[in-house]
Amino acid sequence: MATGRGTTPTKRDRREEARETARRMREEAAKKAKRRKVVVQSSVIVGIIAVLAIIGVVIFTSMGPGASAANPKNMASGGILLTSPTKAVTTPAIASGGKATPTKMELDGKTAHIQIWLDYQCPYCDQFETTNNAQIKQWLQEGSATLEVHPVAILDSSQNKQYSTRAGAAASCVANSDPNKFFDVNAALFAKQPDEQTGGGLSNSEILSILKSAGVDSKAVTDCVNKQTFASFVTTQTQNATANSQLKNPTQGGFGTPTVFVNGERYQGGFTDAAQFAAFKDAALKDAGSGKTITFPTAS
Repeated sequence: MATGRGTTPTKRDRREEARETARRMREEAAKKAKRRKVVVQSSVIVGIIAVLAIIGVVIFTSMGPGASAANPKNMASGGILLTSPTKAVTTPAIASGGKATPTKMELDGKTAHIQIWLDYQCPYCDQFETTNNAQIKQWLQEGSATLEVHPVAILDSSQNKQYSTRAGAAASCVANSDPNKFFDVNAALFAKQPDEQTGGGLSNSEILSILKSAGVDSKAVTDCVNKQTFASFVTTQTQNATANSQLKNPTQGGFGTPTVFVNGERYQGGFTDAAQFAAFKDAALKDAGSGKTITFPTAS
């Protein structure tokens, strides 16, 4: 009669089976723990990336356009100040995200401080420049005037490939790297002004050719023009000029170019009459008097 001893696990067999079961349970627990660790780590990484993305958006939004844009040297007021046809007042660049500092003008009863906001695509600016360039140059040479030029861009279009901004940025490159040549460059840009209605704007290489004809030819300026380093600066100064109530034409109700002031007094005469502008300059000089300092536009 069979006893059945061959089918009954021994005490040793049961111990080994228990050990094997425990081993399998530990391995499965370790695998589950590893999976949980990977999931947690992945979730943390995704969360960090999302937070960083949100922070980046907040920082970019708070900075606003042009907050970190490059600004040219020698244009602290938003324009370049010339004391002679070959001499500019040197200033540091406007700090990143900073504002322009209006020029303080010492009134001595002899010096007319001329300020012009202009657009290199503007035909009226060309008329004023062509009409008055020679006499303004003479006044600068005599020391009877200073000239502050503010390039702005209000006539950009797809047709002219944003020429107003590109030309203004190129002029700012000159102010930054070769400021004493600015007067000649300013005149040269108007001498080669493309037609507002039928022209397609000038290319950067054509602008560089104009600068070269005016005596400016350097790698620094070439790179600056091609990269449009100061395009955002021109855009910012245009926005500032457009929003400034002191620069708005009272008869038109808005800002336009050219906008011309002498010793803080607006010129509203014709753009093609040199004698009229000369007479206005003399009158503004007399009206302003002497022995005081004025700031224009008035610092806000």
